[in-house]
Amino acid sequence: MATKMPGVIALFDVDGTLTAPRKEVTPEMLKFMKELREVVTIGVVGGSDLVKISEQLGKTVINDYDYVFAENGLVAFKAGVEVAIMSLKHHLGDDKLKEFINFTLKYIADLDIPIKRGTFIEFRNGMINVSPIGRNCSQEERDDFEKYDKVHKIRANMVSVLREKFGHFNLTFSIGGQISFDVFPRGWDKTYCLRYLEDFSEIHFFGDKTFEGGNDHEIFESERTVGHTVTSPDDTRKQCAELFLNKKD
Repeated sequence: MATKMPGVIALFDVDGTLTAPRKEVTPEMLKFMKELREVVTIGVVGGSDLVKISEQLGKTVINDYDYVFAENGLVAFKAGVEVAIMSLKHHLGDDKLKEFINFTLKYIADLDIPIKRGTFIEFRNGMINVSPIGRNCSQEERDDFEKYDKVHKIRANMVSVLREKFGHFNLTFSIGGQISFDVFPRGWDKTYCLRYLEDFSEIHFFGDKTFEGGNDHEIFESERTVGHTVTSPDDTRKQCAELFLNKKD
C-alpha cells in the first residue's frame, strides 16, 4: 500500500470541481478520489451545508475524506468527527439580519427577470444564500438562468447594490454555482477552513470559481495555498494525476 505524502493535503471545491454544478458525483470520480487518498491527505470545502454536500458527494462523505468543511469551514469535520461550528445569527444579531433580509427581498420583488420560483433566501448556519430566480427552480431553469446571468449580470449588479448598502455590516459577497451568491462576515470565506490545517506545510486547493468575486478566489489567492484552477471534474482528475499519482512510485 502506498504511503501518504507527509505534510501535503489536496483540498477540493465541490460544484464544477468534483461534480458538475448541483449534480451527483460520478462513479469514476469516486474511484479516483479513493485512489488519490492512498497517496495524499484529501479534503473538501464547500459553501453549501452538509446536507447539500452529502447529496452530491454521497451520504458517507465525512468518512470518504480526511477533512470535510461545510459552509466554508464554519462546520468542520476531521476523520468523520465534528470539530467546530460557527453561527451567523450570533455573530450579526437578529436586527441586522432582518434589515438585510427585508431589503434583499424587496430588491428581488422589483427585479424583472424571465422567471421566478421560490426560496430566494436560504438562511444557513454560517451564511445567507441569495438566489434571484429562487432555489426551487428546475435544472433546466438553472441552466437557462446561468446563461441569462452571464449576459445581464443580474447577480453581479445585485451584489454591487448590497455591498454599497450594507458596507457597514462588514460582509463579503461571493458569487458561486449557477443561480445564487453567498453572504457572510468578512473572513468567513473558504480561507476560514485553513485554521484547521496548521499541520500541513503544503496545501493544494482545486476550484473552478477562482476569479475575483468567485467563491474560490480568496482561498485560491491565499499565501498558505498552492492554487489550481480547474474547468471541470475531468480536468480535476487530470491535474491531480499529474501532480500526485504519477509521483507515487
